[in-house]
Amino acid sequence: MAGHSKFKNIMYRKGAQDKKRSSLFSKFSKEITVAAKMGGSDVESNPRLRLAIATAKSQSMPKDNIARAIAKAEGGDAENYDEMVYEGYGPGGVGLIVEALTDNRNRTASDVRTIFNKAGGNLGESGSVGFMFERVGEITYPADITGADAMFETALEAGAMDVESDDDGHAIYTEATDLHAVMSAMTASLGADPESAKLIYKPKEPPSLDQDAAEKLLRLLDALDDNDDVQTVHGNYDIPDDVMAALDSE
Repeated sequence: MAGHSKFKNIMYRKGAQDKKRSSLFSKFSKEITVAAKMGGSDVESNPRLRLAIATAKSQSMPKDNIARAIAKAEGGDAENYDEMVYEGYGPGGVGLIVEALTDNRNRTASDVRTIFNKAGGNLGESGSVGFMFERVGEITYPADITGADAMFETALEAGAMDVESDDDGHAIYTEATDLHAVMSAMTASLGADPESAKLIYKPKEPPSLDQDAAEKLLRLLDALDDNDDVQTVHGNYDIPDDVMAALDSE
């Protein structure tokens, strides 16, 4: 696996999902509040909010936390956040796209640039790495919900573009504008909500990294993940299984 999905696996591998659960919930709350503030608190008429809640639930975020995030938007006392997208290069020539929600653009831009520089990367201009990705919707389900063939048929009937299934689970890809409709159709067909449903930057031709570059990249990804303003990091890279195994053994 590569790029955005590999980043998720790395986070689980290092146990960061448990260690950083409070930070993770804070980021989910911010996205839910922004979504509710922009499009209203009715999940049926606000696709962004529905997707944000689905993702938060998939990571076991308590219902009370979700309700508080929505209430914050409804009460009118929520902070004003700007949505920022940063592009840059990491170790090994990897292209990275960083999505952030911030109440201080200068602070976040400075923080992200410093993280890149310290890790041996460099922050670029808008569009500098965007050509390495395509903007699509991604819906994920656990491997045990159904077989690969059945998932493929269900996804295509729901309007998806493609499906990738392996031992880790199922990843369904959609046109960016079709994400909400496909998710709704699949939820009805499978009788279960997905683990996550979101817009992503899908890598086109990810370069394969050696152990040194992979180790440096992981440090950069960890540092970005630790920043409170950073919501999501998308990477155009592939870490071979033998390199990942070597990193696991350290």
